[in-house]
Amino acid sequence: MVHEPNNWGRFGPDDQRGTLNLLTPSVVLDALRAATSGEVLSLALPIRGATSSPAPTTVPHLRGRPLPQHFMSVDGGDYAAGARPIGEGLCVADDALVVTPHGTTTHMDALCHMWSGDRLYNGHPAARVRSYGATRCGIERVGGVVARGVLFDVPRRLGLDHLPAGHRIEPGELEEIAVPRPGDVAVIRTGWPQVWERSPEEYWSGQPGLSAAAGRWLAAHDVAVVAADNAAIGGLDARGLAGEGLADDLHLILLHRHGIHLIELLWLEELAATGRTEFVFVAAPLRVEGGTGSALTPLAIL
Repeated sequence: MVHEPNNWGRFGPDDQRGTLNLLTPSVVLDALRAATSGEVLSLALPIRGATSSPAPTTVPHLRGRPLPQHFMSVDGGDYAAGARPIGEGLCVADDALVVTPHGTTTHMDALCHMWSGDRLYNGHPAARVRSYGATRCGIERVGGVVARGVLFDVPRRLGLDHLPAGHRIEPGELEEIAVPRPGDVAVIRTGWPQVWERSPEEYWSGQPGLSAAAGRWLAAHDVAVVAADNAAIGGLDARGLAGEGLADDLHLILLHRHGIHLIELLWLEELAATGRTEFVFVAAPLRVEGGTGSALTPLAIL
């Protein structure tokens, strides 16, 4: 049972989209005004998958998660070995990609990804998350997200390249940068992905992130989505775990109680270099019915 302020019932008893309901046509049209130059930046990490090379391990990820696998069912070597072209001179390459998005690549969490007790967001029965997928609050409920993005570049504000692993971002640090409007996507830069190139072991030693108070502050301002370049929105310890109890767990505060979708493992360095605080944010997860999340390529339109 949820006791603190929350969004259960706010958008109707059957709601499965949470604060994405705030993205009405008028809010979306207003968000488009944040684009002034038309430059488009990708905010995604690359997906490097291979079955015979270390490529997947060269991208920031949480330790112990199954990394992307990329298979070619037909490739140039097959034709060199004598495979028949489809038609006269017509060849084709075909591949398959296996991605478990949580902790391994840029992705969006569905509202069914985490919960407490026997209820998902908005009181939907947790038993509806089955072995074949979630029949409530799955990622297919998201659709497309077009909103005003607001970059909270906390290390830049503090004069740092990246936040220290133990840093927990407090509401005042966010408020010094901007106050979001209802329906905004709050994009949090910690700079932590830069650490990967220096040392994967250092990357795994912990991660900076939002404090519980900052999560509640964003929820109180009715953001549609919280996105960050770290792996868990909140901070992590050396075991890759959040240190807060259930009452202060960021996924429970945002996903479970307030119906705010989360996007993790962004790449924000090019966006940060522009110095822009607001922009148009665009993202559309794969329409995986019953999915707890989806790999994602968010875009910033400047």
